[in-house]
Amino acid sequence: QVDVAAMVQLFGYVDVTDTGFIVAVLSIAFNPFFWNVVARWEHKTRALSQTFGSPRAACYCLGAVILLLNCVRSHCFTEAMKSQPKVEGWDCHWTYYSGLAISAVGTLFVISSFLALGFTGTFLGDYFGILMEEKVTSFPFSILDNPMYWGSTAIYLGWSLMHASPAGLLLTAVVAISYTIAVLYEG
Repeated sequence: QVDVAAMVQLFGYVDVTDTGFIVAVLSIAFNPFFWNVVARWEHKTRALSQTFGSPRAACYCLGAVILLLNCVRSHCFTEAMKSQPKVEGWDCHWTYYSGLAISAVGTLFVISSFLALGFTGTFLGDYFGILMEEKVTSFPFSILDNPMYWGSTAIYLGWSLMHASPAGLLLTAVVAISYTIAVLYEG
């Protein structure tokens, strides 16, 4: 049997009907949906490549839009956390530095993934016909599948702990679920 009392108590801190929380959930879910739909549409039609004059230019433009959407998502995530109560017992140095360490590991995975894949490898270049010479198997891909997704999730987890935020933890779960669905769809 699982004791859900702690979870029920924890989520007693979260108002899931708060507008900021709902906007954060929607922005989290929208991002992977958007980039997967656009990438598959480009793969089938080559419409973006034709519009921008080349597959590379189109990929760079989509990458810029994805980065902008990620900034919006992070802003919405942070605002949703700030509008909800903290857990006072977590508002301490130990939790803060644990969250900082988790975020640092997540940042390492995200940055090292980007460096291993390059811009077009990171931002769906394969859907534009920009293929890598071979599959990347170096760090962090040597220790983790989809390190950019899980690194990003770790950053949000760490951010939530640094802010002692149950709302942030719930939103981090939404990030993890969104990425899990994206991996299934992309695979």
